[in-house]
Amino acid sequence: MTPPASILVPTRARPSYLEVALASLRPQALAAGAQLVVVDDGPDDATCLVAERHGALYVAHASGRGLNAARTTAIAHATGDLLVFVDDDIEAAPGWLDALLLADRECPPTVGVLGGPIRARIEDHRFPMAGREGAPFTTLDLGLHDRAATFVWGANMAVRRTALDAVGGFDESLPLYGDEEEFQRRIRAAGFTVRYVAAAGVEHRRSGDDSRMRSLVRAGYRRGLAARRQDGARGSAPSLLAEAWTLMACLAHGPLHRCANGPVLAAHAAGRLDVALRPLPAAPTTATDFTSGASGTVGGRRGTVRRWADELLDLRLAVDPRIVAARRLAAEGPVRRIHVVGVARPGMQMDSVRAELARSRHDVTFALGAPGDRGKFENLNSLLAERPLDADWLLVVDDDIVMPTGFLDLFVSLAEQTGLRIAQPAHRLHSHAAWPVTRRAGAGRSLVRETAFVEIGPVTLLHRDTFGVLVPFPNLRMGWGLDSHWSAVARTRGWPIGVVDATPIMHLHPAAAGYDRAAALAEAQAFLVDRPYVRRDEAVTLRRLA
Repeated sequence: MTPPASILVPTRARPSYLEVALASLRPQALAAGAQLVVVDDGPDDATCLVAERHGALYVAHASGRGLNAARTTAIAHATGDLLVFVDDDIEAAPGWLDALLLADRECPPTVGVLGGPIRARIEDHRFPMAGREGAPFTTLDLGLHDRAATFVWGANMAVRRTALDAVGGFDESLPLYGDEEEFQRRIRAAGFTVRYVAAAGVEHRRSGDDSRMRSLVRAGYRRGLAARRQDGARGSAPSLLAEAWTLMACLAHGPLHRCANGPVLAAHAAGRLDVALRPLPAAPTTATDFTSGASGTVGGRRGTVRRWADELLDLRLAVDPRIVAARRLAAEGPVRRIHVVGVARPGMQMDSVRAELARSRHDVTFALGAPGDRGKFENLNSLLAERPLDADWLLVVDDDIVMPTGFLDLFVSLAEQTGLRIAQPAHRLHSHAAWPVTRRAGAGRSLVRETAFVEIGPVTLLHRDTFGVLVPFPNLRMGWGLDSHWSAVARTRGWPIGVVDATPIMHLHPAAAGYDRAAALAEAQAFLVDRPYVRRDEAVTLRRLA
C-alpha cells in the first residue's frame, strides 16, 4: 500500500540533533502510515543507530555530496506521493503531519509545495532578544491562517510528486541559502503555487556549541555572504552605502536593545558588505578573486609573537587526549601506498623533507626532480609520467617546508578517519601562508576541519578517488588558480576536502618568491576563464571533523 507521505531527513554527523527530530517524527509517521527515510551524507555509525532505533529507512552516501544530493537520494527511496522534507535539527509539533496531510487532501492540484511555520529554539545558552528582529537562523511565520506564499523553507517543506516530476529535483550544483528558492521559482514558473499551512509547525533548534554566540555569529556571516551573492545574481542587490548603513544599525542594535541577536545581525550584514566591497568582475579573464588577496608574509615582531603562540599551541596539543588516541590509531591502521612527488631546488630543504617522510610506516615511494627550465606543474607531470600512479595517496610537496616529527602517519590517518579526499596540513601561525583558512586552529578546537578550499601547496594530499580527474595536472607552469578549481570540482563531486590542524607545517618562503608573480597570475586567469572555481570569500571552514 502506498503511504500517504514520505518524511525525508537529510543529515550528516549530527546524531544528537537527529535523535530529537526522529523522536518527534516517528510517532506521527506511525499514526498516519507514512514512510520515514534518513539519508546520511557520509556514513556515520552513530547516525545509523539513531535511524534504526526509530524505525527509519537508513541510506548512506559513501562520502559527503551535499544537502541537495542527499535530498535527491531521499526522493529516489521515497514511495509516498507527498514528499515531506525536514532538517535534522527540527522538532515537529504534535499534529504537524496531520495538518500537512489534510492540506494535501483539500488543496487543488495547482498547489505544488506546502510548508508550515518554523520557529527558532535556542537551548543550553541564554539568548535574550528584543523581539523586533528575526531569529539568528531560518524561521518562517506567515500568520495564524493558511495562505498563499512566495516561499517556504526546506526545514519544513512538502512537495507533491506531480510538481516534482514537472520541474525536476533540487539543483545539486547550487550552494546552500538559495537552492530552495531556485527550486520554488521553477515550481511557480511551471504553473504551480506554494501554500503556507499554519498548523504544520516545527521548532528549529540550536543546542550545545551551536547555540554559543561565536557559532551563531559565524553562521550569520556565511548567510550574509550567500544572501548578497544571490541578490547580485538577481540584479536586486542594495547599494554599498545601504549595506554599510545596515551594518552600522545592526552594530548599534545589540547595546541599544540589550539584544543578543545584535552581533549575529551585524555578522550577517558584514558578510553582505564583504561581498559588496569585492564584487564579481565583469570579465572573467581579469578576475583575481581566486587569489587570497594578501601576501601572507609573516616576519618581524609579529612573527616573533606568532612563534611564541605556536610553541604554546604545540605544548597544549601534545597533551590533548585526542592526539594520543589519533597517534595510536595511526600506528595500528593499515599500511598505505603513498607516492611523493616534488621539485627539489639546490640549497633548499628537500633532503630533510624526504628524510621525515621516509620515517613513515607506510610504503612510501619518491619521485623528486630538479626544476630545469620548466614550471612547477610541468615538472610534476613529467615526474608522474615516469611510472604508473599505483598508490592510495599522492603527496605533492614543496622543497621549502619543515614538517613535525611523525608527520606522515598522523596526517594520512586523520585524513582517512575523516573521509577527506583532498587534504593539506595547517600552516603554523608564523608560517608564510596567504590563505587565512589554512592557518592552524587553536589547540583544543579541532584536529581536522572540513573546508571549502584546499591550496595547491606547499603540501597537498590527493586520494586515489581523485586520480584521473585531477591527475595528471593541467598543462600549467606554476598552477595558480588550480586549487580554486580543484575545490569547485570537489564540491560538485561530493568529495570532502579539508585542513589537518594536528600536523602543522612551516612554509619558509612567501608565495611567488622564486618566480614571476604577474606571469603566474595571467596563466591562472586564462585557465579559469571557462572553468568553475571557489572564490576568495568562499574559502572558509565548513565544520570541525575531529
